[in-house]
Amino acid sequence: GEGVGFGCVSASLLSGRGPVGPTVHRSGRKRERGMAENQAPSKQKGPEGLSFDVPSRYQIIKRLGEGSFGFVVAAKDSQTGKRVAIKKIKDAVEDLQDGKRLLRELKLLRHFRGHENFISIKDIIISPNSNTFKDIYIVTDLMDTDLHRIVRSQQPLSDDHVRYFVYQVLRGLKYIHSANVIHRDLKPNNLLVNANCDLKICDLGLARLSDSEDSLMTCYVVTRWYRAPELLLGNKNYTAAIDMWAVGCVLAELIGRKPLFAGKDYVQMLQLQTELLGNPRASEQKHITEKACKFLNDRKMFPEAKRVIWKQRFPKAQDQALDMLDKLLQFDEDRRLTAEEALAHPYMHELHDIEDEPTADKIFDFGFEREQLSLTDIRDIVVQESSLFKQATSKPAP
Repeated sequence: GEGVGFGCVSASLLSGRGPVGPTVHRSGRKRERGMAENQAPSKQKGPEGLSFDVPSRYQIIKRLGEGSFGFVVAAKDSQTGKRVAIKKIKDAVEDLQDGKRLLRELKLLRHFRGHENFISIKDIIISPNSNTFKDIYIVTDLMDTDLHRIVRSQQPLSDDHVRYFVYQVLRGLKYIHSANVIHRDLKPNNLLVNANCDLKICDLGLARLSDSEDSLMTCYVVTRWYRAPELLLGNKNYTAAIDMWAVGCVLAELIGRKPLFAGKDYVQMLQLQTELLGNPRASEQKHITEKACKFLNDRKMFPEAKRVIWKQRFPKAQDQALDMLDKLLQFDEDRRLTAEEALAHPYMHELHDIEDEPTADKIFDFGFEREQLSLTDIRDIVVQESSLFKQATSKPAP
């Protein structure tokens, strides 16, 4: 993933904004990779009197955000001289759902360690008393901004910017999809960017198994605007194609500088999708239930509509970008480009290098999801994962 030789984010966009760390959210949202050697945590007073049990090598600078899980701060790592983000996850394993989510992301990040387009975990710090297991601290890359902020800024975006951002998303998705993992929550906020245009995907906490036939396909909360129609229609056996729909939404948002489908509920989302993409033909409805088909074919709810001509919607956009957009925003998931196909699309010709677009060495094992684990079991496995992570990060990343 070399840059394409243009300046990315202007000084005006970055000044006064502060860098962004991990998105703030309940449950352990971890990242990837790192070089951790754990020193004994020491109590530090963070911004506004926040208590952080982290080694003294991390000098806390300022608070970046907060959520129901706790806080994210910016810090300087005195050993490397680099700035990092530290997320404090309060009461990290207090219920089974949050505990399993934390475990899932720790395992995923270790599995995908070293990929340039995923945020890197630098360190995992567990509160000294692991019996009570109150708090966990996750140290990650600190990025300058995210695509959500860039889209809403006055920063001009050239076609080169758009192409390079989307290329890096596709490169990351090719990697995780090859391990049978679906991200499930791709959106501009989860696509972190630094000033030289490097993009890293974050928030793997919702990632799930691909082509599963069991109960792993549970109901979940994601940003509605980037949801594929099969999700809105309740399809439980969705595939990696839901991530590709989200890529189409992100591409359209980068081109048009506003969300393509900003619906307030799932019905309005489907109405916006059919208004723009036309009513799906019978052949495009094979992956949804009979009840969903009946609902979708109600012409009072979904009036007759033809597919938009993308050049009329986005007259300044490059034809190849619109062709890719058209092939991503297909109602039928089987007709959507895969990550691999999208990388080979003519729009990506200048960047595409199959030798530098790796696949994962092995399929990710979600077996732990099916086990009946107690909170104690989860705590033990989290400690084990932290230890395995430290062993892995003492060696060079693949």
